[in-house]
Amino acid sequence: MQTTDTVLMIRPVRFAYNAQTATTNTFQNNVTIDAEATQKQALVEFDGFVQTLQENGINVIQVFDTLEPHKPDSIFPNNWVSFHEGGTVVLYPMLTENRRWERRRSILDLIRQGFEVHNEIDLAHYEEDNKFLEGTGSMILDRENKICYACISPRTDNEVLADFAAKLDYSIVSFTAVDAKGIQIYHTNVLMCVGKTYCVICLDTVKDAGERAKLSQFLINSDKEIIEISLEQMNQFAGNMLELHNAKGENLLIMSEQAYKSLSKEQLIRIQQHARIIHVPIYTIEANGGGSARCMLAEVFLPKK
Repeated sequence: MQTTDTVLMIRPVRFAYNAQTATTNTFQNNVTIDAEATQKQALVEFDGFVQTLQENGINVIQVFDTLEPHKPDSIFPNNWVSFHEGGTVVLYPMLTENRRWERRRSILDLIRQGFEVHNEIDLAHYEEDNKFLEGTGSMILDRENKICYACISPRTDNEVLADFAAKLDYSIVSFTAVDAKGIQIYHTNVLMCVGKTYCVICLDTVKDAGERAKLSQFLINSDKEIIEISLEQMNQFAGNMLELHNAKGENLLIMSEQAYKSLSKEQLIRIQQHARIIHVPIYTIEANGGGSARCMLAEVFLPKK
């Protein structure tokens, strides 16, 4: 199954610009004028996002962050954990120290109350070797075809990627992706989104013709319509989307208001042939955190008890 109707979201208590992650995330902008005001606005955006998802039939497991230790990026749980069909949970090695604190056993215990967990794969030990793989930020998973798409970066290591793929029986399509300035893109999920029948992607980031052709061919062979976005649209988080479904069987593509406004009429029409678009204003979160709607959602595919 490619999509789920259930997501984990972490409600922030001290959301802020994270200087530790900014060294590898060019999407971050330090627009913080007042820390308290930033947290307050982020909370408004977060609560509005949760309400919108619930109104559209998505089950949201909402967990409050803790004040200490300070975890400025806790609002992005998909980087440290993923939940898979069959009852597997995977924990991931994180590049920066203050993001490693996001891995909270209490959250996993809460998930276990409502879902079956039969297998836990802990890859966090790779941090000791300075090798990282930041969950479904680093990887775009075509779950139905068992294909893992990943752009290699300081946060996405080939060895850890291979370990993940071997343990969960995925094929790997890896490539190098850079922004307009030639800087490696930190996470794959800012440049592409794979839905059931389509892929929104910024192919202009993949400069190597062979890698670009291979990536495109894998998408075509798995019956995905390729909907291209520009570098400018990617910078407005048009690649950072996630397809979910609700109890009515509707396919919903979740994105930010900024991403939605960046898309052309033609692109919107093509997307809407596959899914109904849901968009939310999360400008403060995007600017300070360097992540968008997809980053805030950790999909839950575990069997329900």
